[in-house]
Amino acid sequence: MKALIFAEPKSLMVVDQPMPSITANEVMIRSRRVGICHSDYELLAGQYIIPISYPVTPGHEWVGEVVEVGANVTGLAKGDRVVGECVIKTPERIHHFGFSMNGANREFFAARPEWLHKLPDGVDDAKAALIEPFTCGYYAVMRNGGTNAAETVVISGGGTIGLVSAAAAIGMGARVIVVDPVPLRREIALRLGADGVIDPAAGDAVEAVAEMTKGGADLVVEAAGHAASLANVFDYARPEGRVSMVGINIGQKFPVELGKIQIKDLTVRGCIGSPGVWPAAIRFLERTGIDLSPIQTQSFALKDAAAAYELGKKADQAVKVTLEIS
Repeated sequence: MKALIFAEPKSLMVVDQPMPSITANEVMIRSRRVGICHSDYELLAGQYIIPISYPVTPGHEWVGEVVEVGANVTGLAKGDRVVGECVIKTPERIHHFGFSMNGANREFFAARPEWLHKLPDGVDDAKAALIEPFTCGYYAVMRNGGTNAAETVVISGGGTIGLVSAAAAIGMGARVIVVDPVPLRREIALRLGADGVIDPAAGDAVEAVAEMTKGGADLVVEAAGHAASLANVFDYARPEGRVSMVGINIGQKFPVELGKIQIKDLTVRGCIGSPGVWPAAIRFLERTGIDLSPIQTQSFALKDAAAAYELGKKADQAVKVTLEIS
């Protein structure tokens, strides 16, 4: 079978590997689609936040099909479509799928049923390949109590996590405004159903938010992790507003007026990943029928993974690049 591997830092290749086998407590998955995540680039660069051994197969944003079921497995059958969580527990340790253990960028792989979530028919493969990042955006919104049609939500940063956060808030009925300097991302935000977009490079974003919200957002989701975004999030929020910090910024220091948290009586919560929300997020996608397809800007065959990774680096041309495995 074919598999994508990072043989060592900065070394990407598609190779032939033997077919895997399963134990009585596992199922065999045929991988269908896998999204490329920003963290995959960190893994490829040898700069991931946890220790990694190479070679490793990336791929934690995936959808697949069960093609074989172990004798002791219940609740899953051949033909079921499934997605799997990124942080998983094995008898030995907690793993990050696609990082500390091989991921889904291969034609077949074995998995334990407790890692998996069965997909309803109303969630197709294209949407399913975005479930892992969507759960992060859904969690970022729910982490601060969720939202509703009476509220305005500002998303600071229109990359994948910002856009899926916007989609989650839109699905909950909120008025949503996305702040991002990249035209492609602003265009996608509008296609998802955002009520407005702001280009922070075109003027004072804080003034623009204040004008569009008539005094500030009920909820702000910081999804960029960039200094300019982090410096403004407390200004985007109304007095007694809420701020969810999901954008990753590790090891960098810059000045921020933390006193605004007190002056405005803000509720600020950090969040990472999507613990405990996968079943709810999948039901949410099925019942709302939210179309996430605008976020998936390009797809490539597995054999063209190198070209896919090159394109994915270009923020002005791509948001979510997907590999078609089978």
